[in-house]
Amino acid sequence: MADFIDGTAFNYEQGQRARKLFAAVVLAALDDAIADDKKYGNGPEQIARWARSRDGREVLSCAGIDPNERVVKGLMEFVSKGIRTSVALSREESERRHALELDQAEAA
Repeated sequence: MADFIDGTAFNYEQGQRARKLFAAVVLAALDDAIADDKKYGNGPEQIARWARSRDGREVLSCAGIDPNERVVKGLMEFVSKGIRTSVALSREESERRHALELDQAEAA
């Protein structure tokens, strides 16, 4: 019985590591699309084409993201903002956005 539990826990951990790996691929695709947007101006279209492709849907699914049209629109919006994923995921950026929202709420 203990072997079954250990095996299940190991498989779960392996699955979580694989999901994180595919999430990193999604973040890299976003960064590539942002770079394309800055260089050629077609970043949102590039990420949408990738997310709608068979490979893109497969990567999104393996990352634990449902590859529906709402997700594609969100990815396009993220790319159009032009903030790299490493910056967007940082604590400083999060605090800056929160402070900006508070300032806007006080001004209204």
